[in-house]
Amino acid sequence: MLPEVKKDATRRINRIAGQVGGIQKMIEEDRYCVDVLNQIAAVRSALDQLGVQMLTGHLESCVLGADECKHHDLLEEVRVSLSRFLK
Repeated sequence: MLPEVKKDATRRINRIAGQVGGIQKMIEEDRYCVDVLNQIAAVRSALDQLGVQMLTGHLESCVLGADECKHHDLLEEVRVSLSRFLK
């Protein structure tokens, strides 16, 4: 995994873990169901974006090779397409 991808993935997963902890607290506090569902939707979206990041990082470093800079536009197209699809 490329170092910059790893750093960003770690940041994202830490944020997601905090969000999940917040959902757990909301449930324990018997918060309004719609508010909990909104937070669940936010976590799902964050996980989808982490997945897109991991997939495009994998394509860049493992499938194409880190030195294949000429494919940058193609990788960006894959990233954007997946992000739109998952919304």
